[in-house]
Amino acid sequence: MQWTEPGLIIGVRRHGESSVILEAMTAGHGRHLGLVRGGRSRRNRAILQAGNSVLLQWHARLEEHLGTFQVELETARAARMIAAKPRLYLSQVLFSHLRLLPERDPHPRLLTYALEIIDSPASMDERLQMLALFEMTLLDELGFGLDLAACALTGESEGLSHVSPRTGRAVTRKAAGKYVDRLLELPAFFRRPGTATPAQVAAGLKLTGHFLDRHIWSLRANSAPPERERLLGELGRNAS
Repeated sequence: MQWTEPGLIIGVRRHGESSVILEAMTAGHGRHLGLVRGGRSRRNRAILQAGNSVLLQWHARLEEHLGTFQVELETARAARMIAAKPRLYLSQVLFSHLRLLPERDPHPRLLTYALEIIDSPASMDERLQMLALFEMTLLDELGFGLDLAACALTGESEGLSHVSPRTGRAVTRKAAGKYVDRLLELPAFFRRPGTATPAQVAAGLKLTGHFLDRHIWSLRANSAPPERERLLGELGRNAS
């Protein structure tokens, strides 16, 4: 068994004295792991860094085996990420999210979006808005998408302002009535393209974070990536 495909490195861990197990996200083969022999050599250490894009050649006797990777560098990003902490934190959050996906299950839309965020020249606030949209897409692709098409109580498609933290269905402010304080705010950018304020981005990340915790993190005895909390803290200061 073998294949060749570009991939984004999302994780590396030691294996034995000189090798590493590389975790990469590819369009056609999804989140895929493989052994890189000699991966801890001086030359390979510079290449095998999370955030770099590489050309992967995977070989295994049987498809279900771990297999081995041959790796060629295509785009080096790791050094640029390390030089700017907010960019590094954002990238680490994206890698953590991609690791939530089932192994070898293709999700090309998420890979494309992750690369767009990582390479975007936009401001950090704008990239955090993109992160919120990425998390909404992640929920959808994992089977936990929210119902934001119409109000759960009235069927209206306009004026949607909040989401039930229990059902994930949207409601209008009028329909929410006296229960509005128990609901999660629905920023407009989730339904219509547009630039959001820092406060709206913070509300969007609170919304997606709630459902990621409800459906994924808590069930896996995990919590939100600590880098995500650091980014929220920065955004909160910008919004105040």
